Parts: sequence; structure tokens; C-alpha cells
Amino acid sequence: MTEQHPQWFTSSYSVANGGNCVEVAVNLAASRDLVPVRDSKVVDGPVVDVRTAAFSAFVAGVRAGTFDAV
Repeated sequence: MTEQHPQWFTSSYSVANGGNCVEVAVNLAASRDLVPVRDSKVVDGPVVDVRTAAFSAFVAGVRAGTFDAV
């Protein structure tokens, strides 16, 4: 079996936000049930592994405006 490595993706919002964002590697979601997340400015820094269901719920909340500042 070949070991999968994260294929990091940076949100297009990160560019508009001066690069202050996170990167995710969704390519591991199906095989490992994880979405690794890291700081886009510190690519050699720590990585947080988030379960796929939790990450999906977070993204749905962002899209729904759940976390918008009032």
C-alpha cells in the first residue's frame, strides 16, 4: 500500500486576507476519515487532524453564517 501525503489547499479567501488563513488537506478524508489543518503562514508548524464529520459540520456552519460577527 502506498502512503498518502497531504495535498494542501489554501482558501481563495486567504489571498484576499493577506495570507492569514489555514490550509487543509481534504485528500485524506476518504481513506483516513481525517482532514489535516495547518496555519498557512507556518507550513512546517503543527497540524491538527479533524475528523471528516466535524470538519464538514464546521464548513456547513461557516456557509450558513453561524460564526459571523455581529
